[in-house]
Amino acid sequence: MAKKNTLGKTLPAGIGKVLKRLHYPLDVILVCVRWYVACSLSLRNLEEMMAERGIKVDHSSVHRWVIKLVPLLDRAFHRRKQPVDKSWRVDETYVKVKGQWKYLYRAVDKAGNTVDFLLRAHRDKAAARRYFEKAIDRNGEPETIPVDKSGANLAALEALNAKRSTPIKVRQNKYLNNIVEQDHRAVKRVIKPMMGFKDFRCARIILSGIEIMHIIRKGQMRGDDVAATAAEQFYSLAI
Repeated sequence: MAKKNTLGKTLPAGIGKVLKRLHYPLDVILVCVRWYVACSLSLRNLEEMMAERGIKVDHSSVHRWVIKLVPLLDRAFHRRKQPVDKSWRVDETYVKVKGQWKYLYRAVDKAGNTVDFLLRAHRDKAAARRYFEKAIDRNGEPETIPVDKSGANLAALEALNAKRSTPIKVRQNKYLNNIVEQDHRAVKRVIKPMMGFKDFRCARIILSGIEIMHIIRKGQMRGDDVAATAAEQFYSLAI
């Protein structure tokens, strides 16, 4: 568990300002946020678990902490994320938002390390291209991307390659994507107790937190303490 800090001394300015408005100790907030994005728990599960530890926290407060803090933790994490391999496996999985299916674009490299992720309202060329642009911007250009039979992904890559002097090699082979399809399970397992999302923006933020914790567990975060647990690495993003 993270140690309590005096606001303004060791906390980044953005996180310090947020915590001043949340009126709870840093360690309590970070534990609740991490449990929510790391474990198969509902907000009411967390309210009950904290009550058993003598801490009165309303489930709506936990949700508010997640929405406020995860974007800041996400930015801190991607400054410390390790590089990935140049061969990516890309696929989409379904996420229910306001009773409708939306599409979570995800990719892992050939070793199973997460490349990037993006929630989109539609599954089409524009959505796929936006995902590839984001992933390339944050992780550098890949050499090879195997895709399944999705015409949208293929069309998006062809559009990107049309503007590149060195095109990305595209391979359509559904079996090469088994590794990313298996990786979806870790994210879907955490989502299941949430019973769908009520808002697209909140869904995107919460999914970002889930992905961050999943990536940290894979050992993809740089840090001075190589023996630190996944929980300690997550908490260190707020310091």
